Formats: sequence, structure tokens, C-alpha cells
Amino acid sequence: MSLAESDSRLLDAFFDALWLEDGLSPNTLESYRSDLTQFGAWFVKRNPADGSLAAVTRADLLEFLAHRVSGRIKASTTSRELSSLRRFYGFLLRQGRIQTDPSLNIDMPRLSRHLPVSLTETEVEALLNAPDITQPLGLRDRTMLEMLYASGLRVSNWSIWRSGK
Repeated sequence: MSLAESDSRLLDAFFDALWLEDGLSPNTLESYRSDLTQFGAWFVKRNPADGSLAAVTRADLLEFLAHRVSGRIKASTTSRELSSLRRFYGFLLRQGRIQTDPSLNIDMPRLSRHLPVSLTETEVEALLNAPDITQPLGLRDRTMLEMLYASGLRVSNWSIWRSGK
């Protein structure tokens, strides 16, 4: 089953607002659209009589998230989907199209934290020996690499420092 025309218009208004107010990238907007369309299709299939997205309850959202988790979807994907739903229902609430936000007080899934991967001693030596230190730029590059390694800075820190932000 597909979304009703009124729900399609609601989603279009939401995406227009996201684009205008937040300036989100096309990829982010497409992710939101995919998440909300998938949720809408699931909801309409479960509630053919009144499958309006404005009629969604907190229980419906919890049931959808449980359905997604049971399908072995990654916690990061479920987290993004919940974020999309929160933004959408927050928008509907601000627009006065719903009285209460059904996404309130739904906890985000716990995301696993991965430890950073560090270089082996051999890789560090190869990296430090890569610049040609007989040339001024090579000597500069070697010095910067040693500073980064010795201080524990990551490349992202270096980019921020170098840009002066």
C-alpha cells in the first residue's frame, strides 16, 4: 500500500522545510525521505483504515522500531530512522497538525563504540621515512609527521589546527 495524498503532501512540506531551514545535503534529505517512506508504508499496511501519518501513536513507533530491530537492522540505522521520525513529528507539532509528539521519550538505541585503529611500529616507521629529508619540503613533512605521531593528534585535529579554526 502507498501513502495517502495528504501524507505525501505532509512529507513534501517537511522536506521543503528541512531544505530551506537547515540546508541539509541532498543525501541527508534522501535518507530522511527513505526512512519516512519506509515507515509510512509499514504503518499503512498495519492500519489500512486510518493509515494517516498524523494518527501515529507512541506505541506504533515502538512497534516499528521493534520490527526493524527484529530484522537484524544495525543500531546505527535504527538510530537514524528514529532521528528522522523525531524530526518529522517535531515538524508536525510545530505546524499544529498534531497535538502531541509520539516520538517523545523514546530512547535512542545504544550504539557500540569502536576503538580507533592504530598503526603498527613498522607502518609508523614507513610513514616517517616516506618524506625525502634531503629537500626542505621533505624535512618539513617529516617534522609534521613526527609532531602528529608524538602528540597523538589525529588527522582531523591537524586539519582544524592548520585551517586556524
